Amino acid sequence: MRPCNVSSVLREFRTEPLLDVIRHLEAHAPTAIAVVDPDLGRGRYAGEVIEHEGERFTHRPFRTWVDLAERLGLRLLTPRATAAPWIELRFERLDPAARLRPRADDPTERYGAGSEFSRIAKAEDPSFVLDLRDALDRIRSPKRVLDLGVNTGDELGLLRDLGVTAELVGVDHSASALALARTRFPDATLIEADMNALPALELGRFDLVISLGTLQSPGIDDREVVRRIVQDHLSPDGAVILGFPNARYVDGELEHGTRMKNFRQPELGHLMKDVAFYRKYLQQHGRRVFVTGKYELLITGVAGG
Repeated sequence: MRPCNVSSVLREFRTEPLLDVIRHLEAHAPTAIAVVDPDLGRGRYAGEVIEHEGERFTHRPFRTWVDLAERLGLRLLTPRATAAPWIELRFERLDPAARLRPRADDPTERYGAGSEFSRIAKAEDPSFVLDLRDALDRIRSPKRVLDLGVNTGDELGLLRDLGVTAELVGVDHSASALALARTRFPDATLIEADMNALPALELGRFDLVISLGTLQSPGIDDREVVRRIVQDHLSPDGAVILGFPNARYVDGELEHGTRMKNFRQPELGHLMKDVAFYRKYLQQHGRRVFVTGKYELLITGVAGG
């Protein structure tokens, strides 16, 4: 467990502009600051003035502080209550070197059961769970589901929890991940194979094909895989859910937005280009398309476009 080593200086912020707060945190983190309790301004927007016992304060919802910490590469620790109307907010810097990285020794095990990414549980990400549930609500109850990049089966478990009772088929090139998935889902058909080799697998057609966080992996011809999904593996009324990461994992935190080398803040150009291509392609093949999500963008294509 990492100790919280914050500065002993506790600066109070009353009506100072947010830019002053940003500059203070950038200069002094790890640090603690005193701000007016956001609960005193429930129903107010950020920047509105509130009064407490004759003093004026700038209201900032707790969400403001969470978002600010994320954008500055900080961790916001659990707030501490102090004398009214104050609370103490503590910030520490994230370790930029503590990023999740795929294994480099074996290309097929880059995201295997023993990799750093095996620490991630998508079913504990509220945005992902709610977005996937909404996507499934747009789809008729599938009888046969294909998961490309099934890994250890987290998405299969979530599908089951969300009421999907279909036959499950999964493809992944990680033997260690599939071994774990087979213990979790003995009734599923799980195949060790490269996604680029889909035509040779003769999988048949499905009412739903999902591929979440996999298509942009190194070595995958993502556009050709999507063509094969639509042309070879979707039933006439079949649906597809494609997921594209819009975040990165750093030091136990999930940071919103894709990053390019030497860019401090998110740069979404490449992601938007890919989303535009998949959206147009699915529409051209008779699907109504919905683009949703936050930390992972979901492109849902359903019959009837």
